[in-house]
Amino acid sequence: MGFIEYLRGGQSAPGERKLIQKLDFFILTFCCLMYFLNYLDRSNLTNAYVTGMREELGFKGNQLNQINTVFTVGYTIAQVPCNLALYYVKPRIFFPSCMVAWACLTMVTAAAQHPRDIMAIRFFQAMFEASTFVGTHYILGSWYTEKELGKRSGIFTASGLAGTMIGGFIQTGINSSMDGRSGLSGWRWLFIIDGIITMPVAVYGFFLFPDTPRNTTAPYLTAEERALAISRVPEVSERTPISLRFLKYCFSTWYWYFFVILWIIAGETESFSTNGLLALYMQSHPTKNYTRAQLNNYPTGVPAVGIVSTLFWATLTDYMGGKRYLVGYWIGITGVITSALILAYPNNTGIHFGMYYWAGSVYACQATFFAWANDVLRYEEDSLRTVVLASMNMGSNAINAWWSIVFYGANFAPYFTRGMWAMIAVSIAMAIWTALLMLMQFRTEKRRQQEGVFAAGTGKDTDIIAPDQGGEVTRSDVKA
Repeated sequence: MGFIEYLRGGQSAPGERKLIQKLDFFILTFCCLMYFLNYLDRSNLTNAYVTGMREELGFKGNQLNQINTVFTVGYTIAQVPCNLALYYVKPRIFFPSCMVAWACLTMVTAAAQHPRDIMAIRFFQAMFEASTFVGTHYILGSWYTEKELGKRSGIFTASGLAGTMIGGFIQTGINSSMDGRSGLSGWRWLFIIDGIITMPVAVYGFFLFPDTPRNTTAPYLTAEERALAISRVPEVSERTPISLRFLKYCFSTWYWYFFVILWIIAGETESFSTNGLLALYMQSHPTKNYTRAQLNNYPTGVPAVGIVSTLFWATLTDYMGGKRYLVGYWIGITGVITSALILAYPNNTGIHFGMYYWAGSVYACQATFFAWANDVLRYEEDSLRTVVLASMNMGSNAINAWWSIVFYGANFAPYFTRGMWAMIAVSIAMAIWTALLMLMQFRTEKRRQQEGVFAAGTGKDTDIIAPDQGGEVTRSDVKA
């Protein structure tokens, strides 16, 4: 089966097939390149740290974790504002503008002379990078149907993991070819090159990104294709996302609470990978000394496993009709087993490598859980879907701001014993919460079927759209 057929998932209508091909090309290429560069930048901080930056800037203790925490704080603060901004600024303007800003800040990192300099730069950089992940999931949910969404979310997430994986190889190449050129260390050249290669992608997005179905002016979409794109997703009511009435409505539904907590737990199950534990384990190994190339290259196996796992689970859950909850159970099993074996065999290097690689499969939750939220919220107001998606990432990063320091500080290397026990706890919590969310989804879908109103273009039951007492068009809320 070819790549296009894989994306189509059996789509047969001629007009729809052509539309999807165009969407896949222009949306996925830009969003995947944007996320690739986003993650390349993030992962390269650790790559730089283990290949000269620590010594040159005089890092001490867990200052690397403190920088990551400051980044997380900025990223968290900007989550909801960035997603709401997509209501007021066209995505083809907003996304590229944010890219240009973070590219400039990435290049400025090359001039840092102290860890505190990087700390300040990363805070503002995070605020601009916050637009990428949840903003793209909002866009994907706006264009694609439930049968198409999982694979696209998976490809998007895999592009970020590719940035993490390739970052190590790029750093190795720069160290061997550019270290010392023009008086700059290899890790400084890394940030300069990162910033430069981001700019052309921003220009591409400015001219060719299609925005959303209802406001697109993309020159490559005909009037018929625009109408078809609107008809493919449920027609939902709208209310302004910045109002007290909307906030009350948002917090009166179960969606916000359940999906935010789901992603808080899921975010911490990714801790082995997101905190670069394998690289830190290698750097602090009690008996072995690894070369710079090994420190950069060996950890790339973790995101490689993540890419395979992401695409596998995204495809499987699409094929099985959107059973995204399966990934929650996989995460629970993976987290308990990998942590337990690392605790049981602290001096076995092979087991540590194997478990850290296996833990990379947990990355599958990024695509499937945000696709899950898009699936469930497809029949709710668009503004509610926007806020829930952004709040999921905001909640996760708010916890991760201190979680990584408490459990996975660089000073805990090489064994991270405290973090292993924390991983076992959150993995068990993941399995339990997945079961509870499944129950809430089942009850909501059952009630939608009883109300017997189907969504345009989907053939599935949804809520009744009617004016409220103030004359505002809203949907009757479905609460379990």
